[in-house]
Amino acid sequence: MHKLWLKKPKLNYSENVIDIVQYGSSIIDGNFPNDIDLAVIFNKISLKDQLNESQDIKNQLTKISQLPIHIKSFDFYSLFDKSNFAREGIFFYGISILKKDYFSKILGFTPRLQIFYSLNKLKKKDKIRFNYMLNGKKGKYGILRKYGGRLVKPGMIEISPEYEKIFNDSIKEHISSFTIKKIFSLI
Repeated sequence: MHKLWLKKPKLNYSENVIDIVQYGSSIIDGNFPNDIDLAVIFNKISLKDQLNESQDIKNQLTKISQLPIHIKSFDFYSLFDKSNFAREGIFFYGISILKKDYFSKILGFTPRLQIFYSLNKLKKKDKIRFNYMLNGKKGKYGILRKYGGRLVKPGMIEISPEYEKIFNDSIKEHISSFTIKKIFSLI
């Protein structure tokens, strides 16, 4: 298992740590990651102290992980910097190991993916198959119920970011053209 927040690790860290966030390919269900990406978010402290504490946290987490851990440290200000290429992954996909929920919820937002599709060009039997894939058939759950997605309106599904690959792959089996939009909703 590569979802560290599910392991409920007992970590020793200072009060300067705001959060420890897992992000990247290890978050997405259906992926086979090579490593685990972590961001340690600090209050404003020296870079040397950030690096020392990050290394200590990495050593603790390495004991419970089968995959190598890649760790980055940020103070709260550098996290928002536009030159920070990990910013989107941390805010949109990142899950707090300490709070066991999306990191963006600290800021009052929940990340969601909206998938827009059209069944207009499909034959009736293919539309029915698509519906079974979403909603299930004969007592079996469809992917919406199985992964906590919801049909907002015909042609639009809303899901959690970690299930992007599962929905993407399932929909591609039926429809070649669809659009995925990343949104944040207020809590």
